[in-house]
Amino acid sequence: MKKVIVFLSLALMVTSLGNAQEEAKKQVEIDFNRWSIDLNAGLSKPSAPFSPNYYSSNTNFIHGDLGFRYMFNNKFGLKVDFGLDSFKNKSESFEFEGKYYRTDLQGVINLGRLLTFEDWTNTINLQAHTGLGFAYMTNDNFDGNDDMTNFILGLTAQFRLSNRIALNADFTMINNINQQYTFDGFEDPSVAADRGFNSTMYNASIGFSFYLGKNEKHADWHIPRNKQLDELEARVAELKTMLEDTDRDGVVDYLDVEPNTIAGMTVDTKGRAVDLNNNGIPDEIESYIDKKKNNQPTTREEQSIKDMINGGYINVYFNTNSSKPTSSSYDAIQFVTQYLKSNPDKSVEVIGYADEIGQTEYNERLSAARATFVKDVIVKAGVDASRLIDVAKGEDTSVDSSSAYARKLVRRVTFKLK
Repeated sequence: MKKVIVFLSLALMVTSLGNAQEEAKKQVEIDFNRWSIDLNAGLSKPSAPFSPNYYSSNTNFIHGDLGFRYMFNNKFGLKVDFGLDSFKNKSESFEFEGKYYRTDLQGVINLGRLLTFEDWTNTINLQAHTGLGFAYMTNDNFDGNDDMTNFILGLTAQFRLSNRIALNADFTMINNINQQYTFDGFEDPSVAADRGFNSTMYNASIGFSFYLGKNEKHADWHIPRNKQLDELEARVAELKTMLEDTDRDGVVDYLDVEPNTIAGMTVDTKGRAVDLNNNGIPDEIESYIDKKKNNQPTTREEQSIKDMINGGYINVYFNTNSSKPTSSSYDAIQFVTQYLKSNPDKSVEVIGYADEIGQTEYNERLSAARATFVKDVIVKAGVDASRLIDVAKGEDTSVDSSSAYARKLVRRVTFKLK
């Protein structure tokens, strides 16, 4: 039976190491802590071998072990640990007292992650550990040390107290090979003749795992994100954003070149206010102004005109590398000039832009030259220069710079009333 247990223990350790390497290859990103210090203390119970009329107490104290554990991923790891067991006789037994010292290398399997405990809890976990090592025993009934090797197999229940510490309860079985003396300290000929798995000891302990590292969680509690699910969620979120229609003009934002169109204005399939004569003024605004030439606008209408200007619907456009407006854009300059003359208490920022083609420093100067040119035209038309401020915004990066049409839209001067 003991040989079967040892075989299963070795198989479990080998499987743990193999799976750990495979999982490590799959998981590239390190977003969890790997190291921990495991410290436990509790009871020890040697069960065999014993000489006649010698029995071990059922509550031998103290058992203690200190382990340094490294997790390859959130399922598999290795630890090296050191243990001490002190045991003595029961009251009805002849007297003896002994100590058992060991060190082991063990594979660790994080059963909680393998069994997806996270589906129902994020505070309870279960681990299995197994491995082999070296040990020696001392006893007051013999001189020197009894050296041996051992196989170890255990189960640890964990309760997460925080991201830095967990409470552990562990039960472990140790099988020794080549143990020469009984636990009571006598050299039994039958034990000495059996150089196999002739000894068993049990440990029951509680303790803590102290997690080391700069990340938020340790591998014991790390739940990898499903990359495919993340990508799907990101795509859904992107689609929701793309299908929004901020200005409610009937054209979704990802297709809308002008996502701030004034409500009720006629737009084309790209959400642009219709400007058939390409003079920089949407046709509906132009038509409205023509109707109001001989009538004083109401306060509400005045506010609408201000919103149109500040909203970027009145623009002066330029050809590539040019600081002079296109011929059709002078209507937009005239529109702003007339507004300023009709509202002597108003001032305006004249804001120049350039596309992204060319050097940034050159485009900065070009945007300034465009704003200055438009300002000068308005001043020459009779508006006091103190009411105009020319502003250079440099490159407009809000459009696709690879699109010639998009670049045409940002080679402009726009206005902001004060």
